[in-house]
Amino acid sequence: MIMRKGTFMKFYFKQPPTQEAEEDLGNPKINLKDSIEKTRQALENAYTGFNNALDVELIDSYIYEINSLQNRYTHLVHLFCVEDAPRMGSDPHSPVVPLVREVLG
Repeated sequence: MIMRKGTFMKFYFKQPPTQEAEEDLGNPKINLKDSIEKTRQALENAYTGFNNALDVELIDSYIYEINSLQNRYTHLVHLFCVEDAPRMGSDPHSPVVPLVREVLG
């Protein structure tokens, strides 16, 4: 093998997955509340970056990121509402109701 100056070969050693790892890959546990909170924080960070950006290309990048995060946030809230629909109907004072109204209109 001919190698150029400054390059090197990478060797990857892979261990076979354990039974626990295979179970995690096959059935990932998604906590919607955590996902919604992380997405909200990422959205706040994107807005902060957008407000501080000076370069036109960076501004465009933040616009795409904000649109993407808003779509993800709306989707996650919708999933949360579908999952919690029976409980929401029984408690009109649930903290989820104003959130849904704000996001979904």
